[in-house]
Amino acid sequence: MKEIVRNLTRRKLRSFLTISGIVIGIVALTTMGALANNFNALLDGGAKYYASYVPVADANSNGVTTSGVLSVDKADEIAAVPGVARVFPSIGVDAKPGSLQVVSLGLPDRIVSYDPAENQYSALKTSFASGGDVTGSGQIVLGSNFAAEFKKKVGDTITLPVKPADATADFAQHAYTVTGILKPTLTAPDTAAYVTLSDAQQLFKESLPVALQVNFDASHYVAGFDVYGTPGTNLDQLADRINSQVSGVKAQKPSKIIQALVAGGALFTEITTAAALLALIIGGLAVINTMIMAVSERVREIGLKKAVGATTSAVMREFMLESSFIGLVGGVAGFGLGFAVTTLINATLPASQGSIFLVTPGLAVLCIGFALGLGTVAGIIPALRASRLDPVTALRAN
Repeated sequence: MKEIVRNLTRRKLRSFLTISGIVIGIVALTTMGALANNFNALLDGGAKYYASYVPVADANSNGVTTSGVLSVDKADEIAAVPGVARVFPSIGVDAKPGSLQVVSLGLPDRIVSYDPAENQYSALKTSFASGGDVTGSGQIVLGSNFAAEFKKKVGDTITLPVKPADATADFAQHAYTVTGILKPTLTAPDTAAYVTLSDAQQLFKESLPVALQVNFDASHYVAGFDVYGTPGTNLDQLADRINSQVSGVKAQKPSKIIQALVAGGALFTEITTAAALLALIIGGLAVINTMIMAVSERVREIGLKKAVGATTSAVMREFMLESSFIGLVGGVAGFGLGFAVTTLINATLPASQGSIFLVTPGLAVLCIGFALGLGTVAGIIPALRASRLDPVTALRAN
């Protein structure tokens, strides 16, 4: 080890610049990898959630430009479909209506209806960091990010929805008592606030234009239903049965939703990884150049070692260890710097945003291992060149 360090410190600036190239590449890999990890964690939570139920909406709803409403009586029709275990009405509104949405990898704040019984059916389980479920009107449960954003704890009062700057005089707000704060899930529940169905229906009515509110009885309508199947039921087939047996509704196949989530995650990971690998390739070329220069400068030294008995494999091992050491130092330093950068950025983000980087032990192993492997591979050509030098020719070199 001492000899490796001594050899690298012969040309301090060159060694520093070479290691810096690896560091830059590993910082890029760490930050991009952490970004992809967080994005995929969000998608994984969504996939787990959607894998356990069939979302049912109005037949004319596309989820983007039109949402539509359904009569609460549709729940009985859906419940009568073979294979249905439980039907939960669903309705929600924006917690910050009219607010400008910044570019974010997170989800917008929402106020949604909540039935504690649904948690036992859902594959994505939520649990409380403090407090407990809502038990009546005027109460609310907050997701972890939602609570942090509004700086609320159990027992506090929160007024929602947030009044936009351009709100009209008839904009309605309600005060809710916080009964519980959920533990982080890294997905949708973190940015949600949960109220009773009747409270959510009232909020939905108040989100409509005033002209439509007059004759609208919110207690008769919901935005959709979350339908859970009996054990062993194929949810895609259940969605088909609902569509064929219940008029005016559109049941989505969970597999289609999950496929879209998985495809989005894979594409994002490929893009971020490609950007990081490009930086690493440049760093690898710098290692190759440094080691070739080292061989050229130490020709006589190599010749002397071989003349006194050093084997070809010993010479090759020496240069391979040097290049591997460069990769290891660059990897450790790069990951450490990348971890510091991602931690700092996460700490400076607003609470509503949550974290956008997720550094895992697996990512640490990947980054440091990749740097070590890159340094090792980059040293193969220079090491071969050094090991094949003829000792007589090498000793005559200037």
